[in-house]
Amino acid sequence: MEIKKLDLALQGGGSHGAFTWGVLERLLEDERIDIDGLCGTSAGAMNAVIVAYGMQQGGRQGAIDLLQKFWKQISRQQRFSLLQPSLFDRAIGGGGTLDYSPIYQMFDFYTMLFSPYQFNPLNYNPLKDILEDLIDFDELRSCKETKLFVCATNVRTGRAKVFTNEEMSIDAILASACLPFLFKAVEIDGEAYWDGGYMGNPPIFPLIDDLDVSDILIIQINPINIEEIPRTADEIRDRINTLSFNTSLMHEMRRVNLVQRLLELGLTMGDPKARKLNIHQINPEELLRKMSVSSKLNADWKFLLKLKAFGREAAGQWLEENFEQIGIASTCDLREVFL
Repeated sequence: MEIKKLDLALQGGGSHGAFTWGVLERLLEDERIDIDGLCGTSAGAMNAVIVAYGMQQGGRQGAIDLLQKFWKQISRQQRFSLLQPSLFDRAIGGGGTLDYSPIYQMFDFYTMLFSPYQFNPLNYNPLKDILEDLIDFDELRSCKETKLFVCATNVRTGRAKVFTNEEMSIDAILASACLPFLFKAVEIDGEAYWDGGYMGNPPIFPLIDDLDVSDILIIQINPINIEEIPRTADEIRDRINTLSFNTSLMHEMRRVNLVQRLLELGLTMGDPKARKLNIHQINPEELLRKMSVSSKLNADWKFLLKLKAFGREAAGQWLEENFEQIGIASTCDLREVFL
């Protein structure tokens, strides 16, 4: 059996990370795929650490089981929340929207007026309890199964901070997923951090600079393209959200494309790290561009399972069509997708 190595770059996007859960589960089931490194932001960071710790504790099946347990606990937390889809939201289809939920509308308006330093003075974050229950971070820091990178945004400097295996902690994960309208900035070693999506969603450079594998699979959950011009206030806010959380990735992939073109011309620019890369992508644009930003806060179990199923299907199709190209050539046209 031919074994092929992949590094995975996992984008963040709230509950839409359940799509990535499905992709990861399908990749873990395929023993021809060796996951060498994981780089993630926000929900992507959580999926990444769950996979890394699960593999450390119980191999591929350990990672699959821990992913299931993590997303199940996320859903259980929401059962006790007032933030639920309204009857109309459920009636209009499977988009997972919360747009017609009066609690969501009130919550959305409230966060425009008050900061988490006012309405959440104790800085309660339910994700902290879930992660601490599932992961022993002391053990994770010594993980040898896979290389791990988690991105957060330094509030003061505006730069991406990438935490490695040795720096991994519950605070690093919470920092990577710290939406500034919901939670106080996470302070680590005297620096304050917000969601990593603002400066790297996900960053690709750690997989290029710190690892040797040439094949990088980007799993996106924020659509780049949309079909219609936004006209309502909600549609405009949704589009601004997807644009902001794709900007850093777009810029970074343009730089990657430039370096690859120079290498094709025989120019290395004296950079010893410059090498041929094979870039791959799973991006469910057709599915996710139909879902509003509010659905990223919907952790209803049926909705999460639906996203997971789409992720498994997308990964299975990608493997069937592109497995032979791993280690040989890119299956993502960088110019078409990112330029």
